[in-house]
Amino acid sequence: MDTLHLHYFRTVAKIQHMTKAAEELHIAQPALSKTITRLEEDLGIPLFDRQGRNIRLNTFGKAFLLKVETALNALGDGRKELEELSGLQSGSVNLAVTSIELLSKPLADFLSQFPEANFRIRQTSIKEMEGLLLGGEVDICLTALPTQSAGVCSSHVLEEEVYLAVPPNHRYSDRESISIAEAANEPFIGYNEGQFYQPLNDIYFGEAGINPKYICRVSEPSAIASLVRAGVGVALVGECGRNSDSPSIY
Repeated sequence: MDTLHLHYFRTVAKIQHMTKAAEELHIAQPALSKTITRLEEDLGIPLFDRQGRNIRLNTFGKAFLLKVETALNALGDGRKELEELSGLQSGSVNLAVTSIELLSKPLADFLSQFPEANFRIRQTSIKEMEGLLLGGEVDICLTALPTQSAGVCSSHVLEEEVYLAVPPNHRYSDRESISIAEAANEPFIGYNEGQFYQPLNDIYFGEAGINPKYICRVSEPSAIASLVRAGVGVALVGECGRNSDSPSIY
């Protein structure tokens, strides 16, 4: 008994007509009949009731068909999973990220090389990522801070300098460098609690021994630059967020 025999049996069981089943399978009818007979001999029990040219699935055949359906479906799922694991051409990856902005260009470059790859991206907070990863809902998390959970591995994929973004003509705008402590009394623009890079910024402020005065907290990274440029306050930004439209950063 092999998977081909099971596939033949399933087709005959559904059509319940040997000649029509042979036509669908593109094999000769005598060869199909011989295969079904050999399968029944291997099992030691008839799977069909036969009356002349008529063939009907019997009680044993119906019970066996349920198991065959399960087995063939499982094998099909296994083949599909192996095909996905064996390469990126048609693979599927579930990602959880805090910000889509930095991922946009690398993702576009990757998909240009592997257009059949399937990405599912979920934007969420660092706090929620751990549960998604441990629950099997995502495969990879891209986050500014590593998880502390046992059984979860992390690796550095990007390093960047952190800058203080200030409005044009600010008193710090001619500085080449500055410590966070020097800006302790500045009005800061930050992210909402737990969002994006705010947990990492909190670590920086804690290490500097200051408690920043937030004049504004936002939920979108793009809002940081526009608010700083408008003179609302200053903010910590990463090097990767710098562009020609950014405010002065030091």
